Amino acid sequence: MVESGRKEIKFRGVKGVAIPVTNEARANHFYKDVLELPIAKEGEEPMGYLLGDTILMLKAEWYAPPSAEPSPRITLQVDDARATEQALRQRDIAIADPVETYGGSNIGSFLDSEGNKFWFCSYV
Repeated sequence: MVESGRKEIKFRGVKGVAIPVTNEARANHFYKDVLELPIAKEGEEPMGYLLGDTILMLKAEWYAPPSAEPSPRITLQVDDARATEQALRQRDIAIADPVETYGGSNIGSFLDSEGNKFWFCSYV
């Protein structure tokens, strides 16, 4: 139940998971040819590989190297990223990255109570 006066936050699902890679060609071969995942595109731009409705985004030269320990970046899909940012701020939730437009998406991030970063996005 949403408290009176608060904006509703409506997460729709996991849009994308960023996977760190050290060898992009080898990783592309694995996801495309070995796992046979379809290529995910926004417009004509390849974004990664589809796993159901979730995009696996390969990130070379990323801040976190590949590891046997879980280290993906999770992006939550929302109806309106800018409204979601406002609703999060209203709840005093720390916004790590204010919403910006990248390609056809509005993307921002927030921190949970433990300092874990969650990204959220909506289409422009």
